[in-house]
Amino acid sequence: MFPITRAQIPEHYKRAKGLHAAGRLDEAAALYTSLKAVAPGMAELPFQLARIAEAQGERSKAVRLYAEADKIKPGEPIILRALVQAAQAQGDEDSAIAALDRLIALDPKAIKPQADKAHYLQQLGRFTAAEKIYRRLLKAHPRNGELYRVFTGTQNLARGDKLLREMKNAWKDPGQDDDSRMHLGFALAKTMADIGETTQVFGFLNEANALQRRYFPYDPNDYAADVEALLSAQDGADLLPPSDGAGLKPIFVIGMPRSGTTLVEQIIASHSEVSAGGELTVLPGLAYRQFGGPRGMAHLRDVPADALAGFAQNYAKAVQRATGVASGPVTDKSIQPFLVLGLLRRAIPGARFIIVHRDPRDVALSIYRNYFENGVHRYSNALPDIAHYVKTFQRVIAFWRERMPDGFHEVHYEDLVTDPEPQSRAIVRAAGLDWQDSCLEFYKHAGNVRTLSLQQVRQPIYRSSTAAWKKYEADLAPFIDAMKEP
Repeated sequence: MFPITRAQIPEHYKRAKGLHAAGRLDEAAALYTSLKAVAPGMAELPFQLARIAEAQGERSKAVRLYAEADKIKPGEPIILRALVQAAQAQGDEDSAIAALDRLIALDPKAIKPQADKAHYLQQLGRFTAAEKIYRRLLKAHPRNGELYRVFTGTQNLARGDKLLREMKNAWKDPGQDDDSRMHLGFALAKTMADIGETTQVFGFLNEANALQRRYFPYDPNDYAADVEALLSAQDGADLLPPSDGAGLKPIFVIGMPRSGTTLVEQIIASHSEVSAGGELTVLPGLAYRQFGGPRGMAHLRDVPADALAGFAQNYAKAVQRATGVASGPVTDKSIQPFLVLGLLRRAIPGARFIIVHRDPRDVALSIYRNYFENGVHRYSNALPDIAHYVKTFQRVIAFWRERMPDGFHEVHYEDLVTDPEPQSRAIVRAAGLDWQDSCLEFYKHAGNVRTLSLQQVRQPIYRSSTAAWKKYEADLAPFIDAMKEP
């Protein structure tokens, strides 16, 4: 290739971006690198190379390249935000916080950069530092419902706390928009539970959930049709796993939201050989893109071996992009893979599956009282809808249990918290690992944790969350009644 002249930079940069957009990442990276030699002061080049590094799972390289772009063009918000995300993904806490502080300095009155820093500190378990930021923000923005919700997620307010009075005043404010009021309702419900005012909890929860459901409704019949089509597409196929080989060894931890999957993942991920993937959300979307779906999925028995191998490779690449992990055991705590369990077992060498169960009444309570991102868990905003989803999950697991009885390990949350060591040993064994005592001390190893259970994963196993539903039995009647229906 002839050297690029300065006059040719725009043309070649446009070509590199086209290659990048087309997914031809190695070719794009080579051209961006050639351009860097000619235009060392062009921040876009290390920035685009960093994006490619992220897409290829090279997290430390991405952080270095974003930092290079930042050095060329300091104070550019787009670069700083990308640097924050890359550093957080890499686990480079100091770089992430330094970049967040610079974003805050660019606009000291802006809420988002400060709230982002506070939430990151929560994920790191630095709750006191996070609290200082939230209280300062809420003093300046006493009607911001989302700030209250995220703050109270890891902070138990006392009965006499001034913020509780401010929350109640904000709740009475007729000028609150629906979104802020929804967040505020979840925050007040959580705080009422913390101070023992259990009779007030569901008043706030019912309105908060109704507000979210208004914009993101759930159609149980539509979901049921999807599930039936997916199961039909996998039924009757050979579900024996492929020969084990080198490379990625995914450990799928599958269960309803709020069922104890985070605890189980932390136990496994505390093993020295395991990388924690968290909720990767790769599946079942990857399966749909390759095989069609959910209602147009090709039948598994008709899928050739090379297509299954390609699917396994694509999953491994997606995991590497998300985690930086290319080989060895890695956990995937996503919820939806239970719908394509047969495909996963048939396609992915060395895959292990742990199914987590919990008392459905505790699951329902925990789902209903927690905020989920808009549109992600649409069933979560109405108790009968939660019952429909729970029963669907139970039925699908029964379907797989019948067709591949040795294909997965099942654990009950109540058994795990009552008798942790034997249950944990069984989980680790089912994950294909030798026992290590560190697996019982997962709370000592929690780093950057992205889960609704930000506090719990930093504590030893506790039993206080079992049978919590009994305090709210009357309020949960719509769920309990719906669970009894066929």
